[in-house]
Amino acid sequence: MSVLENPTNIFEEASNHKPKKTLQTWLIGRPLATADAPHQTIGKLVGLAVFSSDAMSSVAYGPQEMMLILAVAGVSALHLALPLVMGIVLLLVILTFSYEQTIHAYPGGGGAYIVARDNLGELPSQVAGSALLTDYILTVAVSISSGVAQLVSAFPMLYPYRVVLAVAMIMMIMIINLRGVKESGITFAIPTYFFLVMMFLTMIIGFVQYFSGTLGTVAAPPQLEVDVLQPISLFLILRAFANGTSSITGVEAISNGVTAFKEPHSKNAGQTLIWMSGILGTLLLAITFLSIKVGAIPSESETVISQLIRTIYNGRGLLYILNISATTVILIMAANTAFADFPRLSALQARDGFLPRQLTFRGSRLVYSGGIVLLAIIASLLVISFKASVTSLIPLYAIGVFLSFTLSQTGMARRWWKSGHLAHDAEVVERGSVLRFDKGWVHKMIINGFGALCTAVVAVIFAVTKFKDGAWVIIILIPVLVTIFFQINHHYTHLAEQLSLENLPRKKIFKRNRVIMPISGVHNGTLAGLHFASTLSDDITVVHISIDPEETAKVKAKWERWGEGYRLVVLDSPYRLFLEPLLEYIDKISAILGPNEIITLVVPQFIPKHWWTRFLHMRTADSLRQVLLQRKNIVITEVPYQID
Repeated sequence: MSVLENPTNIFEEASNHKPKKTLQTWLIGRPLATADAPHQTIGKLVGLAVFSSDAMSSVAYGPQEMMLILAVAGVSALHLALPLVMGIVLLLVILTFSYEQTIHAYPGGGGAYIVARDNLGELPSQVAGSALLTDYILTVAVSISSGVAQLVSAFPMLYPYRVVLAVAMIMMIMIINLRGVKESGITFAIPTYFFLVMMFLTMIIGFVQYFSGTLGTVAAPPQLEVDVLQPISLFLILRAFANGTSSITGVEAISNGVTAFKEPHSKNAGQTLIWMSGILGTLLLAITFLSIKVGAIPSESETVISQLIRTIYNGRGLLYILNISATTVILIMAANTAFADFPRLSALQARDGFLPRQLTFRGSRLVYSGGIVLLAIIASLLVISFKASVTSLIPLYAIGVFLSFTLSQTGMARRWWKSGHLAHDAEVVERGSVLRFDKGWVHKMIINGFGALCTAVVAVIFAVTKFKDGAWVIIILIPVLVTIFFQINHHYTHLAEQLSLENLPRKKIFKRNRVIMPISGVHNGTLAGLHFASTLSDDITVVHISIDPEETAKVKAKWERWGEGYRLVVLDSPYRLFLEPLLEYIDKISAILGPNEIITLVVPQFIPKHWWTRFLHMRTADSLRQVLLQRKNIVITEVPYQID
């Protein structure tokens, strides 16, 4: 095609290159083309496993963490766990209604971050984003540590290896998630449904025993780990309630990943959310009720759910092993919810310019690989720091997500208010959705407003009651993260202004190119660099740093023969320095540059055939690049000379 036939001078050509098989291919599967993206969505059954495993698995540690606080007042205080869990289930219902509305209002996903951004502004959205990212990291650390605790309850000899086991499990889930949403979802669906079947079977048997009067009590329960008993107080009850609310922290997950579901996205995601909440509420009530009836004692040495299951099955037989195995696996799989949502949320924030742009890139399996790997690394460091202790990690947990709950519900209430004040046929296109008049805006605003009030109260309770136990870390960390996010955004904004073609300044035309070529000796690589330099300019200066007089004499002699008449400047270096004399010379030339002149450094560089021999040569171009990249009107060009 001629230029006349294509006046825009823009051509398109498809690449036929296919990635080669590597170790990465063996680990995470063959690369997927961009066109495969629509086929990587998931249905409701798989979606329940991917996005709900965190919430459903929390029944294994939520009641226990609540009972651990009540146990400070003695065994007689454990009966308060049931009314507290009823309050938690009521809060779950409120959140479910609220997030179901969010899913339909924001079919593009994003949850609290997008809702806060579009309705409350950038600062609240970054607070929500930092709170959620922190919570996802803690979700991985807590769920994996809790899974290891279940394993240690069944096999006490593994206790010394709990940290190693936890980190290994995080790495395993990372690799599975790098394989893609669809494949990881199918992988996690089997253990998730195995857990649900075993748990509901156990609960049904437990209630049959209770109503028939055959439900026993825990045999050889662990010792109550309390040194001094405290009286029951409002503060103690609020602490227990705050611990128990960790059971519902995964409710927002589905609203963040709406686009992962098959069409219609919102309908499938909304139905999955309702299924999840129903299952979660039922199991929370059942486990708490039966645990109280069998006299389970919360302990680090054996979990409450382990005591309940062995009491129902009268020992540690096959059904006990199957239940504990299912619970351990679902707790480990619960981290998958964070691995599904953390990369998506970080990609959204990166797209808005508040996190590094690299997090927006999809890997070979169409997932945000950078976010997945980053989450695994930070969560592993957290597990190592806290020695995989659930009790130590729980105070850090949940406060962030309840803060994001509050911002999300407040944002949705604000959205319905805006909707109610639109004309019936008006339409406002926002960054995350399209706003239209909604005739039910009043009752929807009331639901979200009440939800915001409830979650704000819980967030305050958490901050106050858990402040000394470690919540202060999150209270400090979130503002620090928000500050970092805005600094990143400031950098990207400033960069965009500098690179913008709007208000384009007068083009700077360079009329003269001064070429400087440093050499250590005269050889084929030197001449290759010289020949390239001659294509750039007639003003070429070759520079040799004299460290060894004998070597310098050889360079001069060879240059007389092979230098093709170009000038050679020898810089004497009495202290045997290479970089500093060269930079001093460049500074001198820079000082006399005209307004339309530029300096080009041409650096000949050996490229050995074997990778290990590269360490035997100086990387002069790299050293110069690090020093001179900030200088204006200086270009560094590396001329490779391949050695067979």
